[in-house]
Order: sequence, then structure tokens, then C-alpha cells
Amino acid sequence: MFSQSTYWLLLAAAQVALGQEGPSKDSSPAEITTWTFDTRILIVLAAVVAALATYRAVIFSVRYIRTLTCLNNDEQKYFVMPSTVYASVKEHILYAPMFRKRHNHEFRLSSALHMGMLPTRFQFIFLASVIGMNAAFCVVGIPWDAPSAKKLAIFRNRTGSLAVVNLIPLVLMAARNNPLIGLLNISFDTFNLCHRWFGRIVVVEAVVHMFAWSVPKVQTAGWKVIQEEINSAQLIMTGFVGIIAFVVIFFQSLSVVRHAFYETFLHFHIALAILAIVAVWFHLDGLSQQQFLIGAIVIWALERAIRLFSIVYRNVGKGGTNAIIEALPGDALRVTMKIARPWTFRPGQHMFLYMPSVGIWTSHPFSVAWSDEEENPTSEKGLAMSRQDVLATKKTTMSLIIRRRTGFTSHLHRRAERSADGKVVVQAFVEGPYGGLHVLQSYGTVMMFAGGVGITHQIPHVRELVAGFANSTVAARRVVLVWIVQSPEHLEWIRPWMTSILAMDNRRDILRILLFVTQPRSTQEIHSPSATVQMFPGRPNVDTLIGIEADKQIGAMGISVCGPGALSDDVRLAIRKRQTQSNIDFVEETFSW
Repeated sequence: MFSQSTYWLLLAAAQVALGQEGPSKDSSPAEITTWTFDTRILIVLAAVVAALATYRAVIFSVRYIRTLTCLNNDEQKYFVMPSTVYASVKEHILYAPMFRKRHNHEFRLSSALHMGMLPTRFQFIFLASVIGMNAAFCVVGIPWDAPSAKKLAIFRNRTGSLAVVNLIPLVLMAARNNPLIGLLNISFDTFNLCHRWFGRIVVVEAVVHMFAWSVPKVQTAGWKVIQEEINSAQLIMTGFVGIIAFVVIFFQSLSVVRHAFYETFLHFHIALAILAIVAVWFHLDGLSQQQFLIGAIVIWALERAIRLFSIVYRNVGKGGTNAIIEALPGDALRVTMKIARPWTFRPGQHMFLYMPSVGIWTSHPFSVAWSDEEENPTSEKGLAMSRQDVLATKKTTMSLIIRRRTGFTSHLHRRAERSADGKVVVQAFVEGPYGGLHVLQSYGTVMMFAGGVGITHQIPHVRELVAGFANSTVAARRVVLVWIVQSPEHLEWIRPWMTSILAMDNRRDILRILLFVTQPRSTQEIHSPSATVQMFPGRPNVDTLIGIEADKQIGAMGISVCGPGALSDDVRLAIRKRQTQSNIDFVEETFSW
């Protein structure tokens, strides 16, 4: 379900949560209560993980059984009708945006000022519950009739301790190798959203912790004593440095700053986070809460070690990894890589790409659009005598389509354009694989929507389903690909791969391709090559297209979307409207930061 190496992260978190030394027998009731709430947060989060893992196991089992049942069943009528209760849950909770429609469509003040997105209803319920739980744990059990100094002392300890405990899920949710991604089938994008909100919780609790300490000091001795203690006491000085780092992270991580200067943001974010952790470590010297901080540090270190191992293993030796970069029409690039040690590719996977000659140590995520094998003329194995020998005589290539934006992609595009033939070869490093969570093999009817470069996520699924249909290894009987592009020249991005798909066995019996060109230069550019590959001007009516396929639905229906936020929201709305009419599942592929 996910890489075995990532189990180390779970083991580290479990050791921290279950192996802590609690307060001593001499601790005060307030200290014991604080420790109880600290561990209770981890217990509640572990219970949520267990519940979601159980749900995931049930869904996986249902889809597996459905696949086996439908391999030789061309009608699949039993799976068309929805479960009334589950359909209602999907319509009103799982697939529902926070309000009526808008979720993935960004709020923008301009093309450069990105104000973020709204969470889904389920995400909102989870985040609101976490915020409420933290707020309650900060104040429950405090003797409010006690003297002010005592109340503030308990409140100070409670908020500071909870801030440290929340660093564990904060660090885990930021990890690319987060084992919960595969275990729960929840995307990195969702965990990244939770990471940002846990970060805000930590900052607020840390700031409140500081005020709860400083208010009685100022009331009794004025601001001068604050400065004196910062200058003379390590506990106070390191706490002050940690607070400053957290507050700067808070403002530096706002969506409008993060999106306008992402690469700069990322470097400062990591540096400030390290500074904050180091400061908090010395701030907690000799305190039991330091053990929680150890847990966060161990998770961070293990995750970084796994990433480093992946980079070294995938790219070092066997000639290394080289990338051929080719400039394409429509401000796009095709990057074809020969990876030293590739993996067995699954549709929906992505990698992080490093090109030191272009972006030094920065890495960027890209969907793998195509994977192929070619003979390796440098192989010295001779006559292949085993499966290992056969694999050794082949070289796996993986290809990406990258749309030119700013920063790294802009530099890369300029470098390809300046070359004599529009191509350039550079050394690269890949990290992965990641993703590949969603499997569409159990659906009798599959619709895939792609906007622009979002086609890179859908093409591997199309290839797998057409091949599976010919081999009778999937339930799919109807597959519709809807691709929206601005210009016909964008079709060149995937032309060689689409040619391969159109030549596959039995392709005409299962696959229809609908191309929508939103900005054609003339009507002469719009022509349909065949009945199964059709081209139209303008934008599609998403609701109408889904309605047409739902009327002809075979078995359960899976609808996937990868593209602009507005397209995703249109697809989401159309699916929610039909939850009580037929069995339709929704898969949204996004990557926000």
C-alpha cells in the first residue's frame, strides 16, 4: 500500500506517544492534568487515524471484490445503484465544499496575489474539531476562582505544553514520506492543508504562552523586568527567540506571500523552522515536554534520511540520471529521463525533480505522464537467461510535461529555447515515487477530465484501462477522456503517447476522447478525426457531459479531474447532484502549496 521504509516514521511517532515518561509522583495536580491533556491530544489523533484506516480497508475490500466480480460481466447492473446512506454522506460531507460550490477555485486579487482556497466540508469539520479540542484543553480544569497569578501559571504551562505536543503532527503532516498518506489514502495536498493549520495552532498557543508569562511580570514590575530576564536567563531568552521565529513563520506562510515568492519562502521557512526547534529545545531543557520535541525531531530526521536515500538509490551509479529537455508549443516542455534505478510505474504517481544546473538544490513535483522501456545497448549481460537479465538489458524512460510558469520552470524553458534544436541534455536527480493512490480498475464507467497540463495525470490511467480492457483485467467498459486546452498546438504535448494509445487493441470498443479548444484562432482548426476522437470549440458543459454518461452508465462510475480549480469545482458539483441517482465516486488530483 505504501513504501516499507516509511513505517519507520510510524514507529517513531508510536514510541513518542506510548513510551514517554509521565510526570513524577511529586508533580502537582496541575502538572498531572497538563500532561494528561498533552497525551490525550495524541490519543484522539491516533483514534481518528484508526477510524479512517478502518474505513479505508472497507472501501479497498469493496472495490477489490467489485473488480473480481465484474471482470467478465459486461452489464454490472448490481453496482449501478448507490447505497442510500453512503451516497448521502458523500453528497453532504465527503465531496461537499465548505459552502455551495467553491473549493479548489483559488481566491485571487491578481495573477500574482493568491489568497488561498476554501477547505471541503469534511476538512473543515476535522480542522474545527482540532482547534476546538486545543482550545478546550487549554482552559479545562483550571481553577478560575484561584488567585490571578496561579491561574495564569497553569494557563501558561498548559498552552506551552500543547504547543510542543502539536509539533509532532505538524512535522509528520509536512513529510513527503508521511506513511499516513498511503495508509489512509489521503493526498499530500490534504495533509499539507492540515500542516498549515496545525502550524497556526502552534503559533497561537506559543504566543498565548508568552503573554501568560509576561502579563503578571509587567503588572508587578513593569516592562523593564522582561528585558532583564531575556538578557539573563537562558529559559526566557530561548523562549523569546522561538516565539519570534514562530511569528515570522506565521506571516511568511500566508498564502499571498507563499505563492508570490515560493522558492524564497521555502528556503526561509526551513531555516526559521530549524531555528524555532533549536530554540524550543534549549527552552525545554530539563522539562518533561522535551520528550515530545524529541519525537518531532526524530520524525523530521527519519523523513529527511528516507528522502536522501531515495535520491542516492535512484540516481547514483549506472550512468546516473540524465534528462532530455525539449521545448514544445504553448510554453511547455517535454522532459524525458533515463533514471539509473527506475521503479515500476503506476498511474497517478509523481516525482520531485532536481536539476542542479538550473535550480541548484531546489526540487519541484511533477506528474509522470509516460513510462516506457527501450533496449539498453550498453548492457554487458549477453544472452538473457533470467528475468533479472531481461530487466538489465532494458532502460526505463519516464517523461514529464512541464508548463512554463515562473522561477525554475521559466529558467528551464529559456535554456531549452536557446539550444540549436530546441533540446538540451542535463544531469538530473529524481526523488520518488509518490502518489498513485487512486485506482480506477474497479469502475465499469470511467470519466477523466483534464485541463491543460493536467492531462499528464490522466494519460497513464487511460493507457492502463485500455490495456486492461483488452486483457480482461479491469471492470471498465466505458472510458471517456475530456481534455480542455487553449489552443490546438497544445495537442502536440502528448501526440506520440496518444498515437500509441489509439493503436492499442480494442481501443475503439472502450475509449472516447473529447477535445475542447477554448481559444481557437479559426474554426478551421476544429475538426474531429473520428467518431471516437472528437474536437469542439469553447468550454465543455461539465454537467451535461456527466449526465450523458450517467444515463448510459455501466457498473459503478468513477470520475477523476486534474486541472484548474474552477474545472474541479464544476465536476464536483455535477457529481454531488447525482449521488442519489447512481453510484458515482469522485477523485480530485490537486497539488497546492
